[in-house]
Amino acid sequence: MTSNHLVAQSIEKLKRAHIRITPQRHGILEYLIENDNHPTADEIYQALASRFPNMSVATVYNNLRLFTKVGFVDEMNYGDASSRFDFTSAQHYHAICEICGRIEDLYYPGLEDIGEVTTNLTGFEVNRHRLEIYGICPECQQKREETTHSTFSE
Repeated sequence: MTSNHLVAQSIEKLKRAHIRITPQRHGILEYLIENDNHPTADEIYQALASRFPNMSVATVYNNLRLFTKVGFVDEMNYGDASSRFDFTSAQHYHAICEICGRIEDLYYPGLEDIGEVTTNLTGFEVNRHRLEIYGICPECQQKREETTHSTFSE
């Protein structure tokens, strides 16, 4: 599905919920869909500031909260100072680098019934779930190898 299609689909859902489509809302939504780097509210603000000079960081936060409430966006808080935001068109999980903090989306169809399995095994009524896998991304692995190699070469 193209990003334009996802934007249009999301805009239609907002309209059906009687939520006014402002240019800023459209811009924030479009940015989230086109940039899968799980940005912070400040990163979104910085990226859109030249396009919307009168927009404040508070406007970005308020719209992200709205999108979260509507179900378009997941707020991801990993214990650091800033939440990251992720457009959610399909259930997915996250691989997180413990060195640089990079987050990659992970789609794994075998986990689609995890909520139902959890209910069957534990009796829990599952409202939501998230899976995070921590490790070291390829770039940080490469940097580590280069540092290790240069240390032993000296």
